[in-house]
Amino acid sequence: MSFTGAARPVRMGLAGMAFMGVLVGASATPAGSQERASEKLQVTAVSSRPDVVSGDDALIRVVAPASAAAGSIRVAVDGRDVTSSFRPSGDNALMGVVKELSKGENRLTATAQGADSGELTLKNHPITGPVFSGPHEQPFICDTAEFKTVTGATLGQPADANCSVETRVDYMYRTTAGTFAALPDVNDRPADLATATTSAGRKVPYIVRVETGTINRGIYETAVLHDPLSPAPDPLERGPGWNGRLVYGFGGGCNGGWYVQGRKTVGIMNDTYLSKGYGVASSSLNVFGNNCNDLLAAETMSMVKERFVETYGEPAFTIGNGCSGGSYQTHQIADNYPGLLDGILSGCSFPDVGFGTIQTLSDAQLLNHYFKNVAPDAFTKEQQRAVSGFGMWESIGSLARAAGRIDPTVYCPAQLPVAQRYHPLTNPDGARCDVYSHAVNVYGEVPETGKARRPLDNTGIQYGLQALNNGTIDMDRFIDLNRRIGGLDDDAKPTAQRTAADLKAVRLAYRTGRMLNGGAGLADIPIIDYRDYTDDAATGDMHMRFHSFSTRARLDKANGTHANQVMLTRSSGHGFTLAGMVADMDQWLTAIKGDPGTDAPIEKIARNRPQGLTDACWTRGIGAKKISEPQVEGIGNTECNTLYPVWTSPRMVAGADVANDIVKCRKRPVVRTDYQVPVTDAQLKELTGIFPYGVCDWSVPGAGQQAPMGTWLSFDAVTG
Repeated sequence: MSFTGAARPVRMGLAGMAFMGVLVGASATPAGSQERASEKLQVTAVSSRPDVVSGDDALIRVVAPASAAAGSIRVAVDGRDVTSSFRPSGDNALMGVVKELSKGENRLTATAQGADSGELTLKNHPITGPVFSGPHEQPFICDTAEFKTVTGATLGQPADANCSVETRVDYMYRTTAGTFAALPDVNDRPADLATATTSAGRKVPYIVRVETGTINRGIYETAVLHDPLSPAPDPLERGPGWNGRLVYGFGGGCNGGWYVQGRKTVGIMNDTYLSKGYGVASSSLNVFGNNCNDLLAAETMSMVKERFVETYGEPAFTIGNGCSGGSYQTHQIADNYPGLLDGILSGCSFPDVGFGTIQTLSDAQLLNHYFKNVAPDAFTKEQQRAVSGFGMWESIGSLARAAGRIDPTVYCPAQLPVAQRYHPLTNPDGARCDVYSHAVNVYGEVPETGKARRPLDNTGIQYGLQALNNGTIDMDRFIDLNRRIGGLDDDAKPTAQRTAADLKAVRLAYRTGRMLNGGAGLADIPIIDYRDYTDDAATGDMHMRFHSFSTRARLDKANGTHANQVMLTRSSGHGFTLAGMVADMDQWLTAIKGDPGTDAPIEKIARNRPQGLTDACWTRGIGAKKISEPQVEGIGNTECNTLYPVWTSPRMVAGADVANDIVKCRKRPVVRTDYQVPVTDAQLKELTGIFPYGVCDWSVPGAGQQAPMGTWLSFDAVTG
């Protein structure tokens, strides 16, 4: 595997010092050169970073010094004159969409009389991808014929193996009855056409331009208020309907999220956004029910946003919003690919896809197997619940079922033919439907088996330790549980032996940002973490409140503060609203952008947070009342924690902290002082035999735990 990129250091609390990422293309400005630099034409890419251009075009800005002769600026790409693509844009600046770029590197040069030339190298990638996620996954099933556009039409059969279709534009309008309908005739105005008032105070016909097409093998949709009788969208001249902000939507799921294009995006016909003039965008590959890979999600979002900018212009800022599987994306894209998102609304959140969730699910699977099949009558339901750490006993079975996402045979998507699916006996070379196989470009393969490396481990974990020390279970049950809980084999089937992680995969998880660090891009943007409380769901639910505190703990470890994160909790939809959160985030970002100070981003974030936007929860039921207080871990120790207890996980019961950021713990010998109950010499000997290499020492960093190597990493072909 090789990596390129990373233009900023990543903070990491483990070593108590900054980790300097891989710096590419960085150079110091020699002393005395500032005057000369001011005489140089400045060339920048607006629609994307210059190294991740896609689709053969890019929106470019050229800023000329005062010394440049008016009208003498010329722009060329590898000697081809493209000056006609540019128009004046503000003082001493030109902008334009440069088209017909060649695949690979393109040298863009700007010249003018009286000024030094400026240059920029653009690296252009196919619109079908990949850009930085590595080789495309195969097989890949096209869904264009099943995808329904906003008008109810389908996109038809794909034109190629990359599931491509022609881009189409549809116009929808909002009726005075409060529904969306297809605009019957772009030249007429329906009698029931509503009027929208944007956040900028402009009143415009509530007509929405919807663009649908394919990018990076996914199906994308964008939506903006735009009157079809007005001039076509122009990236240099914002239309009156667009307020200059973009909301990017991320969808949830994970089970079955591989090998398919997807039959839906998160949805872009959102009145909360559109009625205020926000641009809206999403892709089928940003719905984790179609694609459970944060790296591919980041790449797709980058490419779709690039397309949006080339069509409508540069947003003042971009807000990401997503729940559950959408929250994985908001966190990891913001941290690992800074600049794509300027602020995030992270709902029913987890810190990341591979660890914040998977470790808890796999532990639940092991506990469920032990309680049901190994020792079915040994523990009461309350004892089982205490060992799990969950608020509801039912969550053990619920989370165990969700652990099917690490089993290559359980959650294959319906579109994937059975003949192409992995089966250990009849089709061992078939497509494996699990999160690790889906991330093989990161982790690589085990040479001996050809299967993806797994950063999954439960060696040394003392399951039920806190339940033992609280007196909920006795030492004999504790010993039997840890002797016989076992682990999961390569196909996620129970084994007598504990699961030992592939250390190369563990190191890569940390180095590449698959384990959310929080010290890169996420440290410099505002976060609203919002949650409908489900820890007490009668059937059990994986969206547990402690996951929000996992992200907060990682921010604290990496940056020494979580001043950029606000946490909101409610029950059954009573309390905060999406419209309110969007307005708060808009106000927050607008104030940050207008702050002329030279302080660090975190200082500006803290200083400009809207006054009423604080950690809070709401009382239950209709007429819910807001309780503003710092959100902390615990059960019954605050008003909010009395209403919404922060339960724990099996690893936290075993001694891990809420950060949940250790893949494979370091070991220390079994010691009698671990146990706050009497321990006989025979029992201590048993425990030493169960843990011959020692038990987890949660007070030190895990094996292979380290800072990410940087941001904007690119993944090339992976070898074992």
